[in-house]
Amino acid sequence: MTAPLTLRARAAASVKAVWQALTDAAELRIWLAEHAEVELPHRYEFWGRYTPEGDAPHQRLLHADDHTLRFTWLLDGEETTTEITLIEEGAESTVIALSQTHWSFEDVTSGASIRGVLQTYWSLAIANLVDHVEGRPLTPKTDFTSTKMAEEVVIDAPPEAVYESLTDSAKASEWFGYPIEIEPFVGGRWAMGGFDNNPDPAKVLDLTPGRAMTVDWGPIGVVSWELEGSEGKTKLSFVQSGFDQPPYAGWTGWLSGLAELRRYHELADWRPIWLAA
Repeated sequence: MTAPLTLRARAAASVKAVWQALTDAAELRIWLAEHAEVELPHRYEFWGRYTPEGDAPHQRLLHADDHTLRFTWLLDGEETTTEITLIEEGAESTVIALSQTHWSFEDVTSGASIRGVLQTYWSLAIANLVDHVEGRPLTPKTDFTSTKMAEEVVIDAPPEAVYESLTDSAKASEWFGYPIEIEPFVGGRWAMGGFDNNPDPAKVLDLTPGRAMTVDWGPIGVVSWELEGSEGKTKLSFVQSGFDQPPYAGWTGWLSGLAELRRYHELADWRPIWLAA
């Protein structure tokens, strides 16, 4: 078995507040799942359309103390294990550390197992947990029962600033947290990891300067976004289409990226929530 997936993020909130959000069923229904039931130390369950294979609760609680949850999660016939630990940095600073077994990049690229969504699923979930405890609006969750991939987010920044951060390689790499190179013209390349490290980059199909871009990602479809400004804010409409099978891992990754894009523009003292694992 491969090494567990690990993620670490920082929330500007107390351990008590983060633990409450993590273990109170009513709060879980806000930032994580459509349905949730918690009865520590015996039960920790979440399910519904925003949960992979969420037709019913598939979790079994193994351990719970003042700072740690560990539970199994049956996904695609495999009993995976999730552990979430809270580490106090200060009165209003908490590190959220998550480990998840039974994830591999092969499942992401092949789509052979729903477990391929686990990295981006937990990235979006943690981003929403952080925004929830910091009192900020949440990013839309992935509906794993739908084949429609279209969302809107409002960013408290003017369209020209948002457009630059979506088309300038340095700015996009900064908020996305991973090297990105973009040629912002029709026929240009869009390369996750950079041109030298990506032998098969996406292709820019259409571009309206200052407003919209459409990028062809091959088998996982075409991604389009459009900006609309009003009263100093920007509505970003985001669509992924043209795929054979819903690319839930990729779609959820885009949504988790949009969560950080919003923070990038809206927080004067912005720094990434993500820490080295």
